[in-house]
Amino acid sequence: MNHGSWKTLDGKPSRIIAHRGASGYRPEHTLEAFALALAQGADMLEPDLVASRDGKLFARHDFGLSRSTDVAARAQFAARAREIGGERDWWIGDFEAHEIGALRAVQPDSGRDGRFDGQFGIASFAALLDLVAQGNRDRETPVVIEAEIKQPDAGVLAALARELESHDLAGERSPVWIECFDHAFLQRARERCGNPCIALLEPEDDWQRGDPRLRELARWVRGVAPRKDMLWDSVGGDTRWVAAAHDLGLEVHAWTFRNDGNCTPFRSSEAELTAAFDLGVDALFCDFPDSAIAARAAWFNAKR
Repeated sequence: MNHGSWKTLDGKPSRIIAHRGASGYRPEHTLEAFALALAQGADMLEPDLVASRDGKLFARHDFGLSRSTDVAARAQFAARAREIGGERDWWIGDFEAHEIGALRAVQPDSGRDGRFDGQFGIASFAALLDLVAQGNRDRETPVVIEAEIKQPDAGVLAALARELESHDLAGERSPVWIECFDHAFLQRARERCGNPCIALLEPEDDWQRGDPRLRELARWVRGVAPRKDMLWDSVGGDTRWVAAAHDLGLEVHAWTFRNDGNCTPFRSSEAELTAAFDLGVDALFCDFPDSAIAARAAWFNAKR
């Protein structure tokens, strides 16, 4: 693909990040969801990481297990449910790694295909690293894992460092990047592991395109990951947010694009993806990687 039309920071095509794997088609955060994303051609994979009681990292969005596993149907774990912060659930920090391995994933979104419920296990971070390493042997450009730390504490940082070092994946040149909303933790991870970092941004924190905090982040992160609606106004016009980040040398990874999600102010999910490509967004978190890849090809062909 000729790169001349792209407005990304490096002038190359926007990368498609498989958000929790191909989570629009398979239960999220399973090896099968990640493998399908690789087969569909995703450039990057995005797992969230949380830790078991014995310090093993698992690809999980929630600390609670009930939303996306069959834990509630497991009689042996019935007594483990407890209330935290007014919410009753089975919490991953109460389970050993081998117990989590006994659970099976379910589709947490009632509007998506539930045919695979109960078929797949819960992916450990180590197993995901092995899956990607195997796939990267046959790829000229390696797939990048962009791992979000959901539990920014010292124990998780130590576990992350152990996993990266044991797989020889620590350091600036690693295809494993680290992301987090907690920027103080992210900086500690950068200092400890040396891997490229992406700072996740919440619009509620009032990030503006000229925010001096961006200049500070640009000293040590590779990029920032804003929620997609920060990039355009109420009618889809360019807020110049991407251009301002690029001026600081920051990549922009926007979240999250879904075929079945809210695409306001655009008329369709395809139109929303097109708008992101028009702005030069460097990477897009997507639940349906194949749709995003098709939209990317269509965008490029229309520019030729």
